[in-house]
Amino acid sequence: MAKSVDPEKPGRIKQLRMIAQIIQQANPKGLPIVFLSAVGTLAVVVVIGLVTGFLWYSVFLGVLLGLTVGLVVFGQLAQRAQYSILHGQTGAAAAVLQGMRGNWQVTPAIAVNRDQDLVHMVVGFPGVVLVSEGPGNRVGRMLAAEKKRVSRVVLGIEIYDIQCGDGEGQVPLGKLQRHIMKLPRNLKKPSVNEVKDRLRSLPKNVPMPKGPMPKGVRMPRGPKMR
Repeated sequence: MAKSVDPEKPGRIKQLRMIAQIIQQANPKGLPIVFLSAVGTLAVVVVIGLVTGFLWYSVFLGVLLGLTVGLVVFGQLAQRAQYSILHGQTGAAAAVLQGMRGNWQVTPAIAVNRDQDLVHMVVGFPGVVLVSEGPGNRVGRMLAAEKKRVSRVVLGIEIYDIQCGDGEGQVPLGKLQRHIMKLPRNLKKPSVNEVKDRLRSLPKNVPMPKGPMPKGVRMPRGPKMR
């Protein structure tokens, strides 16, 4: 039986074109850099082949390496461009968190204040991670209050609080995924699932922030947690 195709889901080529347009908007030199990195890699390998006497083998290998390097550079530029699009938007950190690989549960906007500062909750192998968006002088109390509220439900579980932003002592949006991935693994998978079940009992009577949360932005997947 033939698989049904979702007409709203773009094809791979269309996705690449969309990402290329995003890169072009964020950095007009981005696509030329991708092309030059691929061609440069091919040229270096071919020169090595000429010197060693394995020209045709080096051409084949150079094409493969050139495509690989080009795709890696393309992915890095796409990631930077997407971060630049999200930067400054309400809920940007939530969009980044939801793009992480692994056994993570992300609950956006568990706390919101009148200034539209947010606190998001992430549950994973480190335990519970609370991530704030907003100036440090405003979100400190929010994080402390949420940490106290969450600790009543998950006694004995490590709770981390992270301020995401551009201020002193805050983690920039582009480094948020990697920062969380580096946290120690305090729990095993059964314990993670148990913590998730406990946190479902937390009340969710929180006013949603004004304006739309970032949607439709496919964040690049972060590195797998070791």
